[in-house]
Parts: sequence; C-alpha cells; structure tokens
Amino acid sequence: MPALDRDRVYRDFARAVNMTPAELEDWLQSKQSRAVGWKADGRDESIGHASGRRIVTLLRTQKAALTDEDYAHMRKVVGYVARHRAQRPENVVTSRWRYSLMNWGHDPLKE
Repeated sequence: MPALDRDRVYRDFARAVNMTPAELEDWLQSKQSRAVGWKADGRDESIGHASGRRIVTLLRTQKAALTDEDYAHMRKVVGYVARHRAQRPENVVTSRWRYSLMNWGHDPLKE
C-alpha cells in the first residue's frame, strides 16, 4: 500500500472511530455489546465484537508500527461505519444499530 493511501486510511479511520481505547474496552465488556452482530460459523463472538478488540489494539499502536494488515482492517472499519451510519433508525439511543456501530468504535451519539 503506497504511503499516500496509508495516510488517507489513517485519517479516515481517525474520523470514523470516535471512541477512545478505554471507552471501547468498557463497551466491549457490556451485555449489549455481546448481544449484537453476526456470529460466523457458530462462534461465540460476533465479527463486530472481534473487530472492536482489534480496534483497541490499533488505537494503541504507534502509526509507524502499523502493518499492511492493520491498514486493511482500518479500511474495513471505515467502510463498515460509513455503510452502517447510512441506515440510521428513528430510535438511536438504545438501538441495536447504535450498539453494533459502537462495537466498531463509533458512537453516533458523539457526532
């Protein structure tokens, strides 16, 4: 991935993820966090919840230490947040929609 692409992905990721590592970690411990999302192949953890754990690690990693795989996941996060935000329901506060976005590091109430 060229440096220019990395810079753009990094900026887009920073805009999409509006929760701090501590906020996201606390959220991921909640019952609501574990109750939402798609669970592949009979797994106990949803794709979004696993992504949230990885996002915490990414947020705590120095930019210079990020790998191509990290940037690929950051792009995935940016895409998910953008697509999911477009489906905004009437009830945001206690919606599965918000909870799912929060698993991906974005709390729509902070917009």
